[in-house]
Amino acid sequence: MDIYEDARTVSRADLAAWLRQLASQLETTGQVFYGAAGTIAVADQVRCELEIEQEDQDEFSIEIEFSWVNPKAATTTDAPGVRTADAAATEEPESAEGATGE
Repeated sequence: MDIYEDARTVSRADLAAWLRQLASQLETTGQVFYGAAGTIAVADQVRCELEIEQEDQDEFSIEIEFSWVNPKAATTTDAPGVRTADAAATEEPESAEGATGE
């Protein structure tokens, strides 16, 4: 399920500023701010991917992706191997897209 998506053409300088802003948010608050008033908390441990592709002779793309499991979803009951109803309903997200340059 998509929560938010934004695609636009920006200058290389604006892209660098946006990436610095994102890094600052992660470092200082542990959250990513998006849209008018949206935020998402990022776990202390995340899975990261960097993919660089050449689409054709003149087109390239860089995809930065990171994903994580909500720590509350990983909570278990007293019985080993049994997840709570909350954890069973919340599976690991496929991905949280950090930035895409296409």
